[in-house]
Amino acid sequence: MGIRTLAPLWPSIGTAFTEDAAMAEFDVDQHALVGPGGSLSVREDDEVTRKLLMLMEGECEESGPLQAAIKFGFSKQRYFQLRTAFNESGALALQNQKRGPKTKYRQTAEMVRQVIRHRFLDGDASAEVIAQKLRQTGSTISNRTVERIIAEYGLQKKTPQIPSRHGARKSRRPDHQ
Repeated sequence: MGIRTLAPLWPSIGTAFTEDAAMAEFDVDQHALVGPGGSLSVREDDEVTRKLLMLMEGECEESGPLQAAIKFGFSKQRYFQLRTAFNESGALALQNQKRGPKTKYRQTAEMVRQVIRHRFLDGDASAEVIAQKLRQTGSTISNRTVERIIAEYGLQKKTPQIPSRHGARKSRRPDHQ
């Protein structure tokens, strides 16, 4: 793959930017930014730096957004999503976000109260029965959600201890009683 040119290093304060300014380059093999004064390693699992380097290349180099996205393993659509997020919120917006639901939208506080209420009204009711009763009142809840609430609040039925047959076993020998 080789070396990718990224962006010119900032010239000294007071000097004008020229075509001859030193360039920093991202070396894919070394996973490092390489410039005339040395190199700076980039961790392979550093998503923020990788995305930032892609945006720098796409916006500051002649190759453009599509080529930068392809080189860094992103789609064109994802490139523009990241660029928008970066423009709105800076580098912190480039961090990977947790996927999936961010809240327990089915397991609301009211739903938890209703499950607990049904459990106390009928201690022998199973999670399936409680879920069915809640669905009959117009609630949208699964059996598994009811099971989770019951487990979270310690409302499981106590299972009786079955006595061990080991000590209560009678000998089979007729002479031993």
